[in-house]
Amino acid sequence: MPFQGETASYAPLKRIVENQRIKELIKDWKIQKHEPREKQWKNGTLCSGNEFASFCVPNLVLAVDGSRAESDIKNGFPCATVGYVTVASVLLDMKKVREVEASDFIDPIAVRQTETVSSMEAVLPGANIVSTGEKNAKSTFRRVLFDTLKRNQIFPGCETLLDTYEHLLKLKLSRVNGDNNPPKSPIEGLEEEKMQYGYGEYICEKSGEALFSTDALRLHELMNDSTSNADMFTQTMATLEKLWFVHILRSFEQNQWLSILHKIAFVLDGPLAVFGTSSWLARFISEEIKRINIKQKEVSGQDQDLIILGVEKTGAFVNHFESIDTSSEGVKDQFPRKKALLLSDYYIKQNIIFSNVENGKPYGQDTYFGRKLFYKTSNGQRIVASIATYTNEQADISTANKEQFPRLADILNLLDKVYSSRYPNAILPLVSAHAEAAIPLHLGNAIFEKMAKELKNNN
Repeated sequence: MPFQGETASYAPLKRIVENQRIKELIKDWKIQKHEPREKQWKNGTLCSGNEFASFCVPNLVLAVDGSRAESDIKNGFPCATVGYVTVASVLLDMKKVREVEASDFIDPIAVRQTETVSSMEAVLPGANIVSTGEKNAKSTFRRVLFDTLKRNQIFPGCETLLDTYEHLLKLKLSRVNGDNNPPKSPIEGLEEEKMQYGYGEYICEKSGEALFSTDALRLHELMNDSTSNADMFTQTMATLEKLWFVHILRSFEQNQWLSILHKIAFVLDGPLAVFGTSSWLARFISEEIKRINIKQKEVSGQDQDLIILGVEKTGAFVNHFESIDTSSEGVKDQFPRKKALLLSDYYIKQNIIFSNVENGKPYGQDTYFGRKLFYKTSNGQRIVASIATYTNEQADISTANKEQFPRLADILNLLDKVYSSRYPNAILPLVSAHAEAAIPLHLGNAIFEKMAKELKNNN
């Protein structure tokens, strides 16, 4: 890093260019060569929504998005920070949206009435923030994270967010081998000891200090004492988004609303995946949505899978889709409208995330509970989406057939109805959810109180 006001010289650059070892190293690197971008997508699996039967395009879309911010706290210590995390949910009535759009004058109040919104908030300590009774910032963060899950619930009389999380943890620990390689203890001074699993708040057998079931998420391991904790707050937000979504599904089940689930599209911000320290959740989220999907079919009498999709705004897949939509000469809009490109493991590794197709692990095997596709809407918006899978055949990304993407026709038709021209690669429900997450409008309100009434009216 340069000193303030320092100007770099060309001497280091000259040494790098002339260094023989660096020259040899670069020669050994394998650079993946692409086919012309116009040919890449033409070799993939293309389809459109009208190629096969559509069952029911949902009128209700439930979107979940999060936001986080970090601010400095002046307590005499450097790098003392606090993180603010919000997860917002929007239930959008598409029938009402179409009625509003048909008006000569679009009333902003009428637009707001098409949405049922709610949000949950958390304030999380970063470095050099220690609460009364805690040893350090890390133990403070662990307790606050546990309390955050414990105090939030979507409907009165249903389980808490902590109950939802501990259900997934029980699935993990109920396996024949449990956790053969548990992480290290979060207790200061016992870092070389293995984690002692448990539920709720319990006591460490060796130190007598408090442990929490949420320690298994290992988010506390991301805390940095000497710089920003943006990564810790970002991963916490992403984890809470996925947990909140599962919490919604389980609460629908507890309220005996499974019969209407096939009429609702669930949309999450980002890919259907869990990354980082809490990535183990992905496998058990997948198991839970498969269980609920089977049960909702039995209750409704309809052999239709749930619609669960994630939509990505940025990243390598978004960049690649933009690239193949532009010719080598820079001419845009090359990818056909109302067409979907279904992505296989081969396509991803040859064109987006370079890896060995023959010997490597399938892309996203340990972190995803859905599979990806590209779709270009009727107005030219590019959407990078993940669709939840419910069988081993659907999840097998060695192939990419339309039968492997549940409710594909309904989803493509839905994306044509909910795209947003306000932002690139965006859909209306997530735009609304992000607005609520960034600027919560219902602080202090009972979570999802309005949504409960809305769902009852649509049952």
